Amino acid sequence: MSVFAFYLFAISVIAGGLFTVISRNPVHSVLWLILSFLSAAGLFVLLNAEFVAMLLIIVYVGAVAVLFLFVVMMLDVDFAELKAEMARYMPLALLIGLVILMQFVMAFGAWDANSAAEGLRTQVITDEVHNTAALGLILYDQYFLLFQLSGLILLVAMIGAIVLTLRHRADVKRQNVVDQMMRDPKLAMKLNDVKPGQGL
Repeated sequence: MSVFAFYLFAISVIAGGLFTVISRNPVHSVLWLILSFLSAAGLFVLLNAEFVAMLLIIVYVGAVAVLFLFVVMMLDVDFAELKAEMARYMPLALLIGLVILMQFVMAFGAWDANSAAEGLRTQVITDEVHNTAALGLILYDQYFLLFQLSGLILLVAMIGAIVLTLRHRADVKRQNVVDQMMRDPKLAMKLNDVKPGQGL
């Protein structure tokens, strides 16, 4: 049963990722992405990593994918213009995809399973160390520096995404803090002496 569940989740992950990329409708792409996340969570459950599986469901499915879905559904996106831009960069994208596929083939050809992995996994289970505690020890003890560097990479990627998508429009009023601080209060306000019974 576990072997059947593994192949079912693995095929679902691959199919979900494939249809996420090739779907014409962005809403369908997000739904396929959610299927891929749920299937990956099922694979983590089969590996006795329930904490990582629940994290995947709560964070990625419950927050990120739903946010993508709402953004795609609520924004007025011109898909014809996006498809025209995509056709322009299609040769470069195909070249990059071919290089990545060749790297996957090379990695799969050189794949060698560690014979001690099964023994280490059974040792963790027999020592009754919870997988959440074991994961915390690995992340914050053995690979602390790499974990912090990955956080910095994500921060740089977030700042880069903001910079690349920021568009300055001339017809939008923007706040200039320096001008507000340097203004003269006598010139900024005008006092009117309004007599009783008289409007402005």
